[in-house]
Amino acid sequence: MLDRLPDSELDRFFEEDCPYGDLTTHLLGIGRQKGRITFSTREETVLCGTEEAGRLLDRCGARVGRMEESGTRLSAGVEFLVADGEAGSLHAGWKVALNLLEYASGIATRTARIIAVARAVNPAVVVTTTRKSFPGTRKISIKAITAAGAVPHRLGLSETILVFRQHTAFLGGLEPFLGMIGDLRKRAPETAIMVEAESVADAVAVAAAGPDVLQIDKVAPADLSALVPQLRKLAPMTRISAAGGINESNAAVYAATGVDILVLSSAYFGRPADIGVRLEPVV
Repeated sequence: MLDRLPDSELDRFFEEDCPYGDLTTHLLGIGRQKGRITFSTREETVLCGTEEAGRLLDRCGARVGRMEESGTRLSAGVEFLVADGEAGSLHAGWKVALNLLEYASGIATRTARIIAVARAVNPAVVVTTTRKSFPGTRKISIKAITAAGAVPHRLGLSETILVFRQHTAFLGGLEPFLGMIGDLRKRAPETAIMVEAESVADAVAVAAAGPDVLQIDKVAPADLSALVPQLRKLAPMTRISAAGGINESNAAVYAATGVDILVLSSAYFGRPADIGVRLEPVV
C-alpha cells in the first residue's frame, strides 16, 4: 500500500535521535572521513523499511548503492542495504535507520509467519490487522503488515462501518440495531457493513440480518467450528471473521474453523528483527 513514508515522518525520527548533531563523531574528528555502512540479516527476515532507511541515509548526506525492497524474504547473513558517504553522515543515520528496519521487519516477519500457519490449513483465509498499533507508528506498521501479505482491517474510523456492542448499547441493544442495517446500506451503499458479535447466539441473530461481514469476537475455536456451517446456511453472502486473541500460536486453529478472515493485533507486538550493521572506512 504505502510505497514510502513521507520525509516529514523521517525528519521526526531523525530529530528525536540527533537534535543538535553527533557530539561523539564531532569530538573524535572523524566526520569528514569516507566510509560505508552495510546492513545485513542475522536470521530469516521479511524486510520492511528499507526504502525509509535508504532515504534517511540519503537525507543525512550518504549515497545508497544497493537496496532490497520491502517484502523481500531473506535468509540469515545476507547484505541488503549499502550506502557510502562521510563518516559524519553515516553515523548520524545509523541508529535511526537500524531501529526503523528492526521494528518494521520484526512486524513483517511475524505477520508472514502468522499467514503461513493459517494458510497451511485454510489457503483462502485472509489475515487482517486492527488499528491497535502503538500510537505514532501506524504508517510504518501498516506498511510492514502489507509487505508480508496481510491487509489492514481498519485504517481508522472515517472510512469503515463496524458496529460493536459499545454502539448498540446506545440504541437499546442488539435487536433494535439489527433493524437498521437496511437503512445503513442505503445511506452508505459503497461501504461494507460489519457487525461484531460476542456470543454464538448473537452471531446467529446478526447473520440473519445480513451484514456484509460478521465479526465473531472471543468465541472458542471449537464453538466456532460448529457455528460457521450454520452461519453459511443462514447468510451465504455474509463473510465471517474471527477476532480476539489470535496470534501465531493459535492462528492455524482459528483458520481451520472455516472463517474467511482472521482479525488480529498480535503482529504489531513482539521481538524486533535482528539486523547487523557494519560501519567501516573506505580508502
